[in-house]
Amino acid sequence: MPHTSLNPATNKLLQTHASWDSHRLKQALEKTHHAQQAWAQTPFARRGEVLRNVAADLRTRRDQYAAIITQEMGKLLREARAEVEKCAGVCEYYAQHAEEFMRTEPVASDAGKSYVAHYPLGVLLAIMPWNFPFWQVFRAAAPALMAGNALALKHAPNVPQCALAIEAMFRECGLPDGVFTSLMIEVEQAAEAIASPHVHAVTLTGSEAAGRKVAALAGQHLKKCVLELGGSDPFIVLHDADMELAVDMAVASRFLNCGQSCIAAKRFIVVPQIADEFLSKFKTKVEALRLGDPMDDATQIGPMARADLRDTLHRQVADSIVQGAVAVTGCQPAEREGFFYQPSIMDRVTEKTCAWREELFGPVAIVIRATGEEDALRIANETRFGLGSSIWSRDTARAEQLAAHIQAGCTFINGMVKSDPRLPFGGIKASGYGRELSRLGILEFVNAKTVWVR
Repeated sequence: MPHTSLNPATNKLLQTHASWDSHRLKQALEKTHHAQQAWAQTPFARRGEVLRNVAADLRTRRDQYAAIITQEMGKLLREARAEVEKCAGVCEYYAQHAEEFMRTEPVASDAGKSYVAHYPLGVLLAIMPWNFPFWQVFRAAAPALMAGNALALKHAPNVPQCALAIEAMFRECGLPDGVFTSLMIEVEQAAEAIASPHVHAVTLTGSEAAGRKVAALAGQHLKKCVLELGGSDPFIVLHDADMELAVDMAVASRFLNCGQSCIAAKRFIVVPQIADEFLSKFKTKVEALRLGDPMDDATQIGPMARADLRDTLHRQVADSIVQGAVAVTGCQPAEREGFFYQPSIMDRVTEKTCAWREELFGPVAIVIRATGEEDALRIANETRFGLGSSIWSRDTARAEQLAAHIQAGCTFINGMVKSDPRLPFGGIKASGYGRELSRLGILEFVNAKTVWVR
């Protein structure tokens, strides 16, 4: 099937791109393998120069790239601009720090001299999603390229224009031909790419189901992989929270990118003393969100990326209401052209509802009423996911104590969960394994080689 670019705000076809056959995939991976061998010998200074060129291009053509993102997957245009800026920042970060991160580490031993040196693995296959179609790619590409690896991108089939724009950008900014390539392949062909002798490691951002398949395939071929999968992040509001701040950040964290984010706050866990106040203020602000054209800067909620995603979300909402959840606001598709869903809140979500167990990937917040602080912590951990989490309390020392017991890759106190190039990013449990960003991220895909000299 062709890769189809469809505007989710209008349901209009933008472009189609033919899928590659196995022969073309094999040729592309061979070319990338040979290109990587030369790139690995390129000095850090030159690698950094290329990434700085890319950062400059991202900023110069920010609005052009943002428009592609918005038209192809429905993200608000201002959010798309911010995404492009963030990509420029991660390029500059690794251009500045990669050589330091990969510096040889002397280690005292029984040798006359011993040390750990870091060398690139080879070609990294990056299987990336549609929800942050630039950022997810750059989050993997910037450290991988600075480490001396090459990157073969298998992007989501509904964002082919983003994939090709990124490939063209790298080429125009001085990256040697083949070091970054976009593979126009079907989902089923990912197995063939993982099995290729020219692919040496895999990174995936995607669903739990996709992660299980990729992990199994990578394991079968003894290839390193990093998985960043789904999340059902708890947002714990304690009795002494700054209520205005908590509610403002609840809206921002849940409804950014139309709620289509792995690290969006999804489960709003509230203690009895403030539950009704929080819900009342939250409802008021959610109902004030303006739904409309994502190209209009006045719009606050755009469309979901695909019709099937909207339909799946509504099935989860409808099932949860039948199972006892209370519809506070929204909880219906919007009656207009495109794949819109009303910004929504469900209250009184319990273990009996599918919203308790499943990730809701869209503009729907669920409120869970805990009996107290310890119960809130129990609920936060009572999920198979473990990506992000946040705690809202004026007593930051107590919040830090609680944070130590939350089963997640990160906990933010009085702040919205986000990724930052300076900090490691990733999850535990069904949210995946391995880390992206920071020094840990670049070292995921290198050979840490011990050298011992008598």
